Amino acid sequence: MTLVAFLRGVNVGGHRTFRPSLLAKQLSRYAVVNVGAAGTFVVRNPGPRAKFRAALVRKLPFEAHVMLCDAREVLRMHASSPFGSDPPPRDVVRFVSVLSKASPLQASIPLQLPSVGTWLVRVTGTKHPFVFGEYRRHMKTIGYLGQIDKLFGVPVTTRTWNTIATIVRILEDLDA
Repeated sequence: MTLVAFLRGVNVGGHRTFRPSLLAKQLSRYAVVNVGAAGTFVVRNPGPRAKFRAALVRKLPFEAHVMLCDAREVLRMHASSPFGSDPPPRDVVRFVSVLSKASPLQASIPLQLPSVGTWLVRVTGTKHPFVFGEYRRHMKTIGYLGQIDKLFGVPVTTRTWNTIATIVRILEDLDA
């Protein structure tokens, strides 16, 4: 069963940097496809999930949270069109955050950050293990995205909807 691997907090602001394309080559026995620079991979031949996770963690030059999703989960999530069909305004980016495990907390959705004034991050929905939202391009946005961990009580990693669409194209090409 194909997996999608998401690493948290890598290649951001010069911290915990590595070359994902080299990691994909090192994990070639699992048929790993690198997706961008943020630590996102499609894993075509992972074998047992725990064994693949252990191999991935061993190859990383630092500790990192690894979120693994079945490809079918990602395809279903994308097909559900959580943002509808209308494009976002130019200054808004749609995102999906992936929870590291089931959340012990229930955030009241929808919510916006900051809670007063002009929002910079807006969480619009959830469907485990995914959290859906939008953010405005602004210097303070990264701080508000970091609060999603606190809202759900578990580490999360965030990707843009465009990255999710790229993952889906790779998965669909594998089926073709």
